[in-house]
Amino acid sequence: MKFLLSSLLILIISSSFLQARHVILCGGPALRVWEDLRVEKQQHDRWWANFVRASTIRIDELREVHGPSAKVVWVVYKDGYVRRGREDGKPYTQWIQEQATKRGVTLKWISSGSQVISIINSQPSRSIRSFDFFGHSNKNCFMLDYGAEIMAASKSWIHEKDLRKLKSSVFAKGAVCQSYGCFTGESMSGYWKRATGIPLIGAIGKTDYIPVGKGKLPSINGRWTM
Repeated sequence: MKFLLSSLLILIISSSFLQARHVILCGGPALRVWEDLRVEKQQHDRWWANFVRASTIRIDELREVHGPSAKVVWVVYKDGYVRRGREDGKPYTQWIQEQATKRGVTLKWISSGSQVISIINSQPSRSIRSFDFFGHSNKNCFMLDYGAEIMAASKSWIHEKDLRKLKSSVFAKGAVCQSYGCFTGESMSGYWKRATGIPLIGAIGKTDYIPVGKGKLPSINGRWTM
């Protein structure tokens, strides 16, 4: 009997481990045609790959901690990279796909916030061990695009009130969730916690993507909160 119980426990733990997921949401860059019209201190995304490179740094961290077989779901706002690629004359979506293949992650292209929520909700029960967001944001929204169609404005986002649509059941106990967008900790973190039961680490103030070019995750010009 003890042997059977031990075997069952091992099977349950193994099943939970195999189902574990790490979700990374990657927003899109602004177009230079709009950003170059703004005063220099207000410009964004001179480098197209700020959010992509931050994502791959995080993927590499997850691989180091959880091993090469860890399941990573990389959710990327495609239209932003199509538009910026057209502007720069570069095949950015192809390069992103190559990075996903190289790192053995599941790439999910999206065009709306509702698709992001559907992807998260489709994960197995209690499987999401971590969630990270890299992109533009304000205290009320993850902005999937910013300055891609309209200067200094977003046409695709996840509003804090949309977070109530998330299924809390897909998050593992003790999941680590963090937004590397600006100002998230000033409001969205509270909505995330109420919706999922899981804290969302967010910024009070702005985040800084300059360290990404040196192989480090974004830093903060303020403080982190939950």
